[in-house]
Amino acid sequence: MSVVAAADGVTAENWREAVTAAAAALVEAGAAGPGYPDACVRVVEENGPYIVLTKGLALVHARPEEGGLAVGVAVTRLATPVEFGHPDNDPVDLLLAFCTPDPDAHVGTLSALARALSGGLADRLRASSDREDLARTLKEAVSNA
Repeated sequence: MSVVAAADGVTAENWREAVTAAAAALVEAGAAGPGYPDACVRVVEENGPYIVLTKGLALVHARPEEGGLAVGVAVTRLATPVEFGHPDNDPVDLLLAFCTPDPDAHVGTLSALARALSGGLADRLRASSDREDLARTLKEAVSNA
């Protein structure tokens, strides 16, 4: 079972602050070490905004050895969307942060997340009433992992 966390109404001035806040939810939940948010920012700095998967949604992550302590997934809903520089899917209002302790441990959770996203998870998260509802919706989506 994955560690699930949620943050709602997060204020971010730019994509760096948004990524940092999303990854920090995993640190607070005990799924990632303290260096994980900075590692997630470096992923975007080095590789561009490929983490923006669909309209308004980014999948925040870094390599397992950069701080993954457990399989964890967190949803962060921003108060105001931010630009990542993606040509098609900006601005981003919803971030899913992901971590894993090793390269193989996360396959089931990522598969469940992909299935849930194709089944409308982003819309259900956007329609959530508060942080607890966000967490519950995400937990249901990855509970089959």
